[in-house]
Amino acid sequence: MATGRDDFVIAFRSAFLKKKDKQKFSLLTLLFLSIFVIILSNFDFKIIRFIKFGINEVVYKSSYLISIPENKIQNIKKQLTAHLEIYNDYQDIKSELNLLKEEKLTNNFLKLENEKLRNLINENVSSKEILAKVLIDKESPFLKSIVLNKGSKNNVKIGMAIMDGVYLAGKVIEVNYTNSRALLLSDLNSKIPVTLLPDRIQAVVSGTGKNHGVIEYTKEKVDDEINEKDRIIYTSGFAGLFRSGIPVGRMFKKSNGKIDFFSKFTQLEYVKIVAFDMESQK
Repeated sequence: MATGRDDFVIAFRSAFLKKKDKQKFSLLTLLFLSIFVIILSNFDFKIIRFIKFGINEVVYKSSYLISIPENKIQNIKKQLTAHLEIYNDYQDIKSELNLLKEEKLTNNFLKLENEKLRNLINENVSSKEILAKVLIDKESPFLKSIVLNKGSKNNVKIGMAIMDGVYLAGKVIEVNYTNSRALLLSDLNSKIPVTLLPDRIQAVVSGTGKNHGVIEYTKEKVDDEINEKDRIIYTSGFAGLFRSGIPVGRMFKKSNGKIDFFSKFTQLEYVKIVAFDMESQK
């Protein structure tokens, strides 16, 4: 009889220990435990109150802790959305600012061009000088020349001076019907007689093929004196090439005869073609 009862207990226990029945047993246990807790909660026992308070604390704390990551994610999402909106606004404002800057630069450039052309036109009308636009800037290790949009039909002749504002820039060496070519002072073949101030030393400035010149053909007794002072260089008017007193460049002390021309040959856009009346200077 006892053996049969033990067999029944073993069979009952093995049935509950099966994997598929473990879940059923757990659910039943939770169900009975819940019913038991509900029944006990109706009685105002002190220990029941403590258990209830403890359960509430655990539930509330757990809910709070569980909600922290979710709230953080929501805040991060809101911040990212706001940041993206601000970044998009920044990109739009940046694009508008760049457009405004480009328009301002364009307007400033046009304003300067208009002022420059107006001054040149006014000077041309008052002095009968020929205003010309630089078409081509020819540069090589030796040749420094420019092609202009004025030629023989505009009364341009070989030997006429090329002026960059009030500064001497070169002379016309070739004339066609609608255009002409001018040799710049920096050309290796350019040589002009000049006066070195303040001592009025007579010399010749030669081109170097670069954007500067050198002093040549001075008297031996003043060779050492040239580098002792800063000097301004003007045309001397000798040899009948140009009238005297046209600014050419400057030479700094101890520069070994190097001349920095006043005219910036690489930036020439408009020049004046001038024929000097050498007879009026006599």
